[in-house]
Amino acid sequence: MALIDIGATFCFKEKERLSYKNTCKMTKSITAIEQLRVSIQGYAGAFHEAAARLHFADCEVVTVPAHTFADVVAQVESDRSDVGLMAIENTLAGSLMANYDLLQTANLRITAEVYLRIRLNLMAMPGTDLSELREVHSHPVALMQCREFFNAWPRIEVIEAVDTALSAREVMEKGDRTRGAIASTAAAELYGLEILAPGIETNKLNHTRFLVLEKGRDHAKDNGNKVSLSFSTSHKSGSLHMVLNVLAAYEINLTKIQSKPIVGRPWQYRFHVDFLLEGHVTLEQALDAIRPITSELRVLGIYNEGLKP
Repeated sequence: MALIDIGATFCFKEKERLSYKNTCKMTKSITAIEQLRVSIQGYAGAFHEAAARLHFADCEVVTVPAHTFADVVAQVESDRSDVGLMAIENTLAGSLMANYDLLQTANLRITAEVYLRIRLNLMAMPGTDLSELREVHSHPVALMQCREFFNAWPRIEVIEAVDTALSAREVMEKGDRTRGAIASTAAAELYGLEILAPGIETNKLNHTRFLVLEKGRDHAKDNGNKVSLSFSTSHKSGSLHMVLNVLAAYEINLTKIQSKPIVGRPWQYRFHVDFLLEGHVTLEQALDAIRPITSELRVLGIYNEGLKP
């Protein structure tokens, strides 16, 4: 097994690592250029940056920082970047529900997915003792994943921030020994901070799934063995069950289903579904099978299943 650390720790087989080599060349027309502008939520040293550099290992990646995920979408839609990277779910914190809304409204489509092992470290100014800390800043999802650790340190106030890496940078800028941050190993090295407690996430099987987003909704030229859909159903008992029964009858391998309330339509839901195409039926056959019993059916992306660490 090969081990690489670029802000997070993740392991995968050497033959799987080599399959990333031509990722840059495999991503539609943008791959004609060697330098790739990738919008990320966060700043230098963020986990989104680590995921981008992992996936586009054969490119010269230039990250375009964004304060929010909505900013990531806007940057890709306005051609300020070539692609965007968006976290969609974490094995500890669950789904990022607001990002499903962005997927629904954006003029973007999913063209790849990336899985990253997340290792969260508590860091502060060099020479600081953990007992000196009075507040720790980080992204709310990171704080959620480290809740158990801070139960043993009730004097430390945890404070939500925009980004893990930005929290680390601000510790360096302020030089306050009572202030700490939760961020990646890369962020600690980049901003000259000392890691006081490595790997403080509650569960070590901590992974995040990221989506690669490209401009435009037309997926006609996209290929892959994984499909993401969204649809709604009639407001009648058993409507969703009927859709799932049809997919099961066609031997569709469902990997995820997520419901989301439809704004302005109380007690009605939009469903986001991921499934694998395993040769039993074509995508067109699957869509034709469920189209009569769904509404607002939309393909969000066709892409290759990502490699899990």
